[in-house]
Amino acid sequence: MKFSELIMTRRSMRQFTDELLNGDDVKLLLRAGLMAPSSKGLHSYEFVVVEDKETLAALSQCKQVGSDFLGGAPLAIVVLADPAVSDVWVEDASVAATHILLQAEDLGLGACWIQVRNRFAADGRPTEEIVKSLLGIPEDRGVVCIIAVGHKGMERKPQNEDRLKWEKVHIGRLGD
Repeated sequence: MKFSELIMTRRSMRQFTDELLNGDDVKLLLRAGLMAPSSKGLHSYEFVVVEDKETLAALSQCKQVGSDFLGGAPLAIVVLADPAVSDVWVEDASVAATHILLQAEDLGLGACWIQVRNRFAADGRPTEEIVKSLLGIPEDRGVVCIIAVGHKGMERKPQNEDRLKWEKVHIGRLGD
């Protein structure tokens, strides 16, 4: 698929079929993340792959809203990074997550970013603390997001180019 088509068709997918992902597809998703550029080539990002249904169900309750659909996903990729390795670890991990999301679409899979950093559970606990506890992630790592991945369980129309906000583009200076 051409990149211009890929970015038009990639949409957040929150419903998945029960079909499991094959190992080759999972490897391609992780490969895409590992190939992401990073500041100074330091690659501060890391990934935790979760396929266990009980763990997925527990992770689906990690924040007050916006994570419950994770319980129906066959796979999650938790994207984290080491702030001691790079001062721009959030950006590095975000670029890696974007690579994974685009690779999922290219494979015909559905995927959705679940924000972890700076989010909270219904009881007020930081989402990041819950995710770290469930997955044995050390305190010195920062969790940016969880990507739910699976075979698409719903249809989404491609992006509508007529809805692009060209007024957000400024040439030379903001406001010009």
